[in-house]
Amino acid sequence: MALGSVEYIIIEFPDSHFRAEIVPELAKLIESETVRIIDLVFVLKDTDGKVTTFEFDQLEELSAFGTLAGEVGGFVNSEDIDYAADALEPGSSAVLIVWEDTWANGLYEAVRRSNGVMLEGARIPAQLIDAALADLGDDDTEN
Repeated sequence: MALGSVEYIIIEFPDSHFRAEIVPELAKLIESETVRIIDLVFVLKDTDGKVTTFEFDQLEELSAFGTLAGEVGGFVNSEDIDYAADALEPGSSAVLIVWEDTWANGLYEAVRRSNGVMLEGARIPAQLIDAALADLGDDDTEN
């Protein structure tokens, strides 16, 4: 299967309870063909730092995630889980989602046809954007 631009996100839930409130918003992204879910793994880090992973059909509180269309399974490996777990505070949980940015497939194909290569991309966390915008606002008041 040829994939376009693929990225991952790690969403932390500090109180160790997965929140199904994100499912309708993920469903909208899928239905609008903005993204296509490739894999989805849930990670729990207990207060002692022990890490456990779950699939959506292993815990009742995750069952809503089973309604999402996608090809869930097999893409995320143990190194990916370790990476996500390292970012978690003890006593928290997270969902690790890998998706294809289907909105970018036209650009990705044009890059391939032109013998270009996508070297890298990154998601800038909202906290950094907020801080940068705040700094810009401070700069505007100084002029």
